[in-house]
Amino acid sequence: MPTSLPHAFIKNFLGNSPNWYKQLIITFLIINPIIFYLSPYVAGWLLVIEFIFTLVMALKCYPLQPGGLLIIEAVAIGMTSIDHVMHEIESNIEVLLLLIFMVAGIYFMKQLLLFLFTKLLINVRSKTRLSLAFVCASAVLSAFLDALTVIAVIISVAVGFYSIYHKVASGKDFSAKHDHTEDSKIEPLSQQQLEDFRAFLRNLLMHAAIGTALGGVTTMVGEPQNLIIAAKADWGFLEFFLRMSAVTIPVLFCGLLTTFALEQTKTFGYGAKLPDKVRKILTDYDKYMDAKQTKLDVAKYYIQAAIAVWLIIALALHLATVGLIGLSIIILTTSMCGITDEHQIGHAFQESLPFTALLCVFFAVVAVIIDQQLFLPVIEWVLTFEGRSQLAVFYLANGFLSMVSDNVFVGSIYITEVKEAWLTGQITRDQFDLLAIAINTGTNLPSVATPNGQAAFLFLLTSTISPLLRLSYGRMVFMALPYTLVLTLVGLAFTWYFLPEATDLFYQINLIEHHNAAPGLTESASH
Repeated sequence: MPTSLPHAFIKNFLGNSPNWYKQLIITFLIINPIIFYLSPYVAGWLLVIEFIFTLVMALKCYPLQPGGLLIIEAVAIGMTSIDHVMHEIESNIEVLLLLIFMVAGIYFMKQLLLFLFTKLLINVRSKTRLSLAFVCASAVLSAFLDALTVIAVIISVAVGFYSIYHKVASGKDFSAKHDHTEDSKIEPLSQQQLEDFRAFLRNLLMHAAIGTALGGVTTMVGEPQNLIIAAKADWGFLEFFLRMSAVTIPVLFCGLLTTFALEQTKTFGYGAKLPDKVRKILTDYDKYMDAKQTKLDVAKYYIQAAIAVWLIIALALHLATVGLIGLSIIILTTSMCGITDEHQIGHAFQESLPFTALLCVFFAVVAVIIDQQLFLPVIEWVLTFEGRSQLAVFYLANGFLSMVSDNVFVGSIYITEVKEAWLTGQITRDQFDLLAIAINTGTNLPSVATPNGQAAFLFLLTSTISPLLRLSYGRMVFMALPYTLVLTLVGLAFTWYFLPEATDLFYQINLIEHHNAAPGLTESASH
């Protein structure tokens, strides 16, 4: 206990975080104004590095608090303005609504999801086949749904599996209430099984997260920046898919081969098997649930299945923004499944709201990046290249920046600059099309290297399942490393060697449009 009031203030600051971590955050807060006075550009990059550090240390302290303190100070000293922060939040309101409503909506469907995935886990005994199934399912779903929605489904399933085993390993039966975050009551003989089960679930979660990247890059609805790029280039759904396929299809197959190789070689933390005793517990749980099912439970399964169909159709046809579709899921599931208590509904929002707040802080960091023009030198340097070299450099530059920043922001900045170059006659329409493909693949593929590269990865890192499974920032980077190398290098190779030829082939067989001139320019000016 603190012996004095000053010690009490120090103890309260960032709670149970290590003292060295508290001291480091205080140091950041002291030096940032000094560095900003000397060099705003250097201070901007320092803030980005500090914010990434808070993400790396997410298991020591949730990044919202230290990251929020850093950005409050950044606004106070003039690194960005509160109006610009508000503008960035407003520009990304659909992403925030998605998190608030869609993740909560998935929570109310977890009964059906747990039922289906339990059957899959029990019946598919091969770990390699199960891993490939998770990657393929995530890739297909992410091609038509938002990656955050897909990863929310997988997280909900993983939490369900973990809580079932944790309850039994703590000496309780399936019907007992239990806190699966508390390990003190785990029986000694179950500790190793628990660690093995954690490793198994980490494998499946990482495979699924990679799957969202493999599928998300292929279509204009897979990631937010894809929609922006398609709009700037005036591409429809099919044209976007065909243009990207010269790179994305080979990358998809190489990604699946990587999954197979990792599970067979048991490297980079993969290859963990489902312990036999855990499988028996899950099998017993499945039988227990089947035996206690009533007509009410069966009716809920049918209702949730029908709502799942509505979810897929609504998202695929873009009947409304993703967040509003999520709100409809909440209303339909709660009203049709007999959930009317305010506290039951409120519990569904516990997973998404902390991350929603963190994402607002992240958008404030993006505002600092824009105001301090941190990426401008890189953009100007990349535009000095020509031909195939320009394609490769654009791909790599987008990839590197997406590793340290948000891939949506990087893609938006680059496609805006490239379109301006086309409109002013600096590049041809054909080169613009090729660069748009390089930007899309560059922001989507190398960004799997770090959790801050993609929102789905960041959501996984900051979710409740990560501390339970000991899935830290460093471990995510390590487990993603083989995928990062394969996806980045294969994407680069096909961008360099095959992209121009594939595009010419599509033109020849009239599969995609050939835009001849920029708006407002003559034919000769555009070429």
